Amino acid sequence: MFSEPGIGAMRCRMAIEHIAIGKYEIRDWREDDAASIAQYANNKNIWINLRDAFPHPYTLLDAEAFLRKAMGMEPRTYFAVASDDVAIGSIALLPGDDVHRFTAELGYWLAEPFWGKGIMTDAVRALSEYAFNELGIHCIFAEPYTTNAASARVLEKSGFYLEGVIRAAVFKDGRMLDQYLYAKLNKNALQHDRQTASAFPE
Repeated sequence: MFSEPGIGAMRCRMAIEHIAIGKYEIRDWREDDAASIAQYANNKNIWINLRDAFPHPYTLLDAEAFLRKAMGMEPRTYFAVASDDVAIGSIALLPGDDVHRFTAELGYWLAEPFWGKGIMTDAVRALSEYAFNELGIHCIFAEPYTTNAASARVLEKSGFYLEGVIRAAVFKDGRMLDQYLYAKLNKNALQHDRQTASAFPE
């Protein structure tokens, strides 16, 4: 896994299709997810904890534009968190490049009716293990705002450690906010020679 795979092999390895997480799953996005995205993402309680690239209000047109982007990426790095019936959230691994090519940023959101059920904790654990075991990622990090205690708990329950606090790093909804830096390391990968190929194709 830590030799020098070709780009084609890495693209195949990034296809998730389905990862079971209890009653829910992580899967690729589908065109028919647009309605559920628009329904659940149009919520200020979600928007307030995300970057401004995430629109508010969130319309069906926004959902369709997101799906075109997510489904057109190669390799795919954005995935749906879904029940048997509909998508109820999103989780993504955003690969680094250059000297950060073995690092990925984690991002996610979950529909408010499903908060407090451990769904996102399970999703973060599962996608992290996938990234470590299948993609050869060495480090995954996340940067929740310090106002988002629930996200910090999700990360801590998923094995992430608080590396520090970046002060006045974010301007959101008219306020300057501090930002946590959480990270989780692939202990097996760190035992290998660091002089190896990128985990993601360029």
